[in-house]
Amino acid sequence: MNLYLPPADTGLEPLFVDASLLVVDKPAGLLSVPGRGADKADCLISRIQSVFPDALTVHRLDMSTSGLLLLARGEEMHRQLSRLFRERLVDKRYIAVVDGHLEAEEGEVALPLICDWPNRPRQKVDFEIGKRSLTKFRRLAFDPARNVTRVELEPITGRSHQLRVHMAELGHPILGDDLYAGAAEGKADRLLLHAMDLAFIHPLTGEALSFHCPPPF
Repeated sequence: MNLYLPPADTGLEPLFVDASLLVVDKPAGLLSVPGRGADKADCLISRIQSVFPDALTVHRLDMSTSGLLLLARGEEMHRQLSRLFRERLVDKRYIAVVDGHLEAEEGEVALPLICDWPNRPRQKVDFEIGKRSLTKFRRLAFDPARNVTRVELEPITGRSHQLRVHMAELGHPILGDDLYAGAAEGKADRLLLHAMDLAFIHPLTGEALSFHCPPPF
């Protein structure tokens, strides 16, 4: 990781909070959990725990990705929410802007992924020992002036960097991606990837919860 310069802590107002869980909008540039070294201690979970000491991380977003993040309150809810993710009972949708003209209106990318250990944190496609990874995509709009396409992405599995690697392998890397975009890296001043929609059944109340957070780009 390059020099870590997290955004100013202006207070993270939860989009939803009850006695069991929280939903927050993570800003781009902020780690979800602490990184290695004291200089990477400032992160979303530490900021949230300063207000909600019982908050626990259930899933993560890459530092450069913005959007909806679900947090448990207490160990028992952490187990229950982790089960929802493990059993793929959480519906997640992202918005991204990718390089070039994505011609297909919709489709799937099914490429197995594994850590590229000598070049970590990069991930890579490996058909022998990679873990099954599946992403669905839907084209929303093409901007011919900029030669970029806005897409909706739905990760069926939840591998590290999955959306970023899958779109790059499709030949349409996400703009601003400092790991996988290649020549398209300089086309945006941040990673244009945002967790826009999150939906699941509340483990205690049985209520169907659905959250929407429009992308800031």
